[in-house]
Amino acid sequence: MYSYSQFDKDFVQTRVDQFRAQVERRIDGSLTEEEFRPLRLMNGLYLQLHAYMLRVAIPYGTLNSAKMRQLAMIADKFDKGYGHFTTRQNIQYNWPKLNEVPDILQALADVEMHAIQTSGNCVRNVTADHFAGAAADEIEDPRPTAELLRQWSTDHPEFAFLGRKFKIAITGSPNDRAVTKAHDIGLRMVRNDAGEPGFEVIVGGGLGRTPMIGKVLREFLPREDLLPYVESILQVYNILGRRDNKYKARIKITVHENGIEKIRELVEERFVLQRAAFGEFNHALFNDIEAAFAPPPYISASTDAFEAAKSSDPAFRSFVDTNLSAHKNDEYAIVSISIKKQGDTPGDATSEQMRVMADLAQKFGHDELRISHEQNVILPHVHKSHLHEVYKTLQAVGLGTANIGLISDIIACPGMDYCALATARSIPVAQEIATRFDELKLEHEIGALKIKISGCINACGHHHVGHIGILGLDRAGVENYQITLGGDGTETAAIGERAGPGFSADELLPAIERLIYGYLEIRADEHETFLQTYQRLGAEPFKAALYPETKIAAE
Repeated sequence: MYSYSQFDKDFVQTRVDQFRAQVERRIDGSLTEEEFRPLRLMNGLYLQLHAYMLRVAIPYGTLNSAKMRQLAMIADKFDKGYGHFTTRQNIQYNWPKLNEVPDILQALADVEMHAIQTSGNCVRNVTADHFAGAAADEIEDPRPTAELLRQWSTDHPEFAFLGRKFKIAITGSPNDRAVTKAHDIGLRMVRNDAGEPGFEVIVGGGLGRTPMIGKVLREFLPREDLLPYVESILQVYNILGRRDNKYKARIKITVHENGIEKIRELVEERFVLQRAAFGEFNHALFNDIEAAFAPPPYISASTDAFEAAKSSDPAFRSFVDTNLSAHKNDEYAIVSISIKKQGDTPGDATSEQMRVMADLAQKFGHDELRISHEQNVILPHVHKSHLHEVYKTLQAVGLGTANIGLISDIIACPGMDYCALATARSIPVAQEIATRFDELKLEHEIGALKIKISGCINACGHHHVGHIGILGLDRAGVENYQITLGGDGTETAAIGERAGPGFSADELLPAIERLIYGYLEIRADEHETFLQTYQRLGAEPFKAALYPETKIAAE
């Protein structure tokens, strides 16, 4: 993985020292909260319902055992013994004390981490496919390009104070695991007619109060042109983007109001100038970056023990079926570690669990870990001969749940338990659904199903692209939950359709049960997923399950 240059180290250390002085001035009263707010946001520090929250960047979701152990140390020393992995491949600490935040930032800098640009109206942490560098379907590892984008965007003077936050996602595979079409800029690696790799450039995606699927701006862009082209997009957005209304300030609104053809025309005009200004692509710099992401030294060994364990241990076989993905090396597998044990808070990991995952990465995973946008942790390179031992170690600390991609593998934002913007709870809803279907022993029969929950219209839980999306709202002081159906966050991205009237907190779980039982009755066979059934039959049979006649009459 990428290691900091001396410039990186000096830059991050300078920011730590600056913020330490700013915190001291806030504490002694030299800075008011209003004056301090933009300074803390530049360093990932939010003021939530009950305490400050620090959001730490994990660029393109990649870290190693040393970084994970440092995150565990921070959780113990400065928080309450846990951290929360987010849909932006970051980690959040919910209980830091203001006077200790500079010490946390120093501890991060000591292992080449930071919290810069995890908040504010700037280019945020670049996210990527969490299987990058390992996936069997990958055209090319997108992380070197993501690192190039990180270096370009960090502290970029022209884009430090945009109209609104700006998010970029990148995938190197035809199967989109980075939700690129729901980002301000999405980059999907493709090949041209000559077989050369480049990027399909997507703009104007986003969720929140006005969900939109991004539109293709360029079908093929050579990597050598990527930085001037992305800069051209941001310049056009910076000029045309709305600043009179923060709810209409995202690039998705700019694209919607001006049309993709006009945006394309303006970007291409500016791109001619920017390509000349950038000059020749720095192949030496990129080659150095790319070398940092070279494949690990794979081992070769018998996989007989793996096959024997699958045959003799049913629980392990279940884990293999749900939590392993195909690796580009046939002797290896990608292991998805579920941070979603039924009844737990989605995305929360204790310091003990972090250390166990760090140990496993160091011992069995070529010292690599990834954070997924689905709030799970990935061991991208594990030889099959080690998988049974990895599984048993995970089981011992509550991380061996075989539910990746199933109904209890729920994405949920922190909701009203933590967030000052939330209008309803998310965490208890996720816990109740996961626990209930575990009790019913239906999870594996239901099969692939993505439930995503947001506690407010900002959609941090990605509910718009959930097969079942749940949005919590305040209705005259009472929590009310809307259900959307048919969302999709992959390469065939779609915004879910609102099913109908919302449900109270007490009504929600029975409604989800009716919906699931209804799906099981109408699916073509046991192999047809919830989303496939919805796409085949449309919304009506699902609405009929959700809203019995008595409910419709009452409305």
